Amino acid sequence: QVQLVESGGGLVHAGGSLRLSCAASGRTFSSYTMGWFRQAPGKGRDFVADISSSGGSTYYADSVKGRFTISRDNAKNTLYLQMNDLKPEDTAVYYCATSDRRRVGLRDPLNYAYWGQGTQVTVSS
Repeated sequence: QVQLVESGGGLVHAGGSLRLSCAASGRTFSSYTMGWFRQAPGKGRDFVADISSSGGSTYYADSVKGRFTISRDNAKNTLYLQMNDLKPEDTAVYYCATSDRRRVGLRDPLNYAYWGQGTQVTVSS
C-alpha cells in the first residue's frame, strides 16, 4: 500500500500562486498515474489533473488548463501541483491520489485506489 500526505495549501488573494506537494510512501510510487482532485463545500470531488508514471504525459481539466501544472519527482516520491493565477472558484480541499493504471485522463475518482487527507486552498476576491 501507499500513503499520501498533501501540503502547501493556504489562503491567497485572487491572482496569486500556490504550490501543493504530495509526499508518498511505498516502493511503487513511480509505477502508476497520479492525480489531483478538489472538492468545494457541498460539492462532489472534481478532477483537476493527472500525470503518467514517468511524468511524460499530463492531462488537465478545462477549468485549470493554462494556469496549473502537475509534475512529479519520482526520486523524491513527491507529486506537485503548481497553481498560478488563482481564482475564487479554485477554493476547495485539494486531494492527491494514485491510480493502478498507466494512462492519463483518468477523470473518474474510482480509478484511484489511494488518497491523501487533503489540503485546504482558499482564494479571496
